[in-house]
Amino acid sequence: MITSAKNQQLKNIALLQKKGKARREQGLFIAEGKKLFSETPREWLRGVYVAESFLKEEKQTARELEELPEGVVCEIVADAAFAAVSDTVTPQGILCLVQLPRYGLAQLLRGERTQLLVLEDIRDPGNLGTMLRAGEGAGITGVILNETCADLFQPKTVRSTMGSIYRVPYYVSGDLCGTVRELRAQGVRVYAAHLKGSVRYDAPDYTGASAFLIGSESAGLTEELAALANQRIRIPLQGKVESLNAAVSAAVLMYEVSRQRASQ
Repeated sequence: MITSAKNQQLKNIALLQKKGKARREQGLFIAEGKKLFSETPREWLRGVYVAESFLKEEKQTARELEELPEGVVCEIVADAAFAAVSDTVTPQGILCLVQLPRYGLAQLLRGERTQLLVLEDIRDPGNLGTMLRAGEGAGITGVILNETCADLFQPKTVRSTMGSIYRVPYYVSGDLCGTVRELRAQGVRVYAAHLKGSVRYDAPDYTGASAFLIGSESAGLTEELAALANQRIRIPLQGKVESLNAAVSAAVLMYEVSRQRASQ
């Protein structure tokens, strides 16, 4: 049993919790909590750590731990040491090392069924995780981010996805404008969510390959990126509301696509 947070394995877990560079270099991220452990694809698991008291209280998860893939070790950790490396105020008592998935842009494209979120400068990890979760529910085929978005694999983002991090392909673009041009060349119609949109969000036909551009929480889309859209769309607002949360806007748009496609 690991009894000290100074243990080298736990020190590395703490590093992976905090540093995106370490996650990228090691090709690993941390998934914490019972739900994320249960939903982790078993071929992605690289190690499991459980608090000593957890095994006594969580019989169902304890049975799952008996069926880990060959070569994946479950380490028992003293409660105090586990709490020291947990990223949550109230640790659930289980976390795992998970292989960082990698995708190419082509893996996000599904012909006429393509439905993408293209995110520029989304900084809030909770918003980003919520977009993936809502996106999976609405049937998107992937998320494209620029390099200044929040890290998809930081602990808060991972928790906010509620498991969707395992199932929604992503692509981090070093040239978002260039990537959007490539999407258009591939036949994807691109729509910019914009306060000065020329039409209501529910007016265009999204039944073909579609992508939505969503800008930062504070400033929206840059003009350079918005100019590349086939069309700018707006979500009408009532009362004194000036704008919607970026994740809420994304969800409204994604579910409009889902609604239109369901009625085909």
